[in-house]
Amino acid sequence: PQVSQNSTISRWFSCAYPGWQDGRPLSFNHLQKRLGRKKVSKKVMADSPVHFIAYDLLESGGVDLREKPWGDRTHHLTTLLNLHTAPNLHQSTPLTFNSFEELAALRASARDHGAEGLVVKAIASPYLVGRKRGHWWKYKVDPMSLDAVLIYAQAGSGKRANLFTDYTFALWQGDTLVPFAKAYSGLDNAEIDALDKWIRRHTTERFGPVRSVEPLHVFEIGFEGIAESTRHKSGISVRFPRILRWRKDKPAAEADTLTAAQELLATLR
Repeated sequence: PQVSQNSTISRWFSCAYPGWQDGRPLSFNHLQKRLGRKKVSKKVMADSPVHFIAYDLLESGGVDLREKPWGDRTHHLTTLLNLHTAPNLHQSTPLTFNSFEELAALRASARDHGAEGLVVKAIASPYLVGRKRGHWWKYKVDPMSLDAVLIYAQAGSGKRANLFTDYTFALWQGDTLVPFAKAYSGLDNAEIDALDKWIRRHTTERFGPVRSVEPLHVFEIGFEGIAESTRHKSGISVRFPRILRWRKDKPAAEADTLTAAQELLATLR
C-alpha cells in the first residue's frame, strides 16, 4: 500500500497488517474478525489491534526502487522508518546466518514468533512480481498435523464435478466424532478414484450434495495454524488444511481427539 506524508511525497511498501499484541503477531483468526465489516467497533479494534510491518520499500518520492538490490532497499527502508515513532509501525527485522545449521535453527523457532517460516532472500535480489524463482525462497516450517476420521464427502467442481473430492474430517470427543476441518487437496488421482468408489458404497445419509459416510477411514490432516473459534462446533479452526496421507494403517478408534487439538493450540500461546 501507499503511505503519504504530504501531498507531494509518497512511498510504496511491501508490508503486512497482522493482528498484534504484546510485541508479537496474533493468529490470523484475530485479523479475520476485522475483515468484511462495514464498521469495525471499538471493542473489536481493542481485542484485535493491527500493526504495520514493512518488509520492503518499492518506491520513494517517485523513484522506483524495485530494480535496486534488496540490501539497498532495506537500508532505505530502515532510514525512512527511523524518522517515525508510531508504536504500531515497524520494519521486519532481517535475520542473518552463517551456515545451513543456523538457518535451520531459525526456521525451527519461527512459530515461537507467530510466523509460519522464513523467506530467504539474496542480498542482491531485485523486487520481482509474480512467482519468479532464484532470488527468494519460502522456507516454511513443517505443517502441524492431526489424524482425523472422514465423515462427510461432497462432489468437487470443474473436472472433478463427478467425483467426491471435498471432504470433512472429525476428531473424537469421548465416543462422538466432532467435525474440525474440511480439505480437498493432497490425494493423488488413484487415491481419489478409490475413495470415490468407497464413498458411493458406504454412504449412510444424504444432505443435499453432501453424503455422510461410515466413519472408517483415517487421514493425516496438515495445517499451517490453529486458533480458537466460536463459529465451529469443535471450538477450533485450522488454516490451510490439506491431506498429508491416507492412514490405511490406523483404525478410526485410534484417530486424534479434540483434547489433542486443544493441547496443540496451547503450545502456540
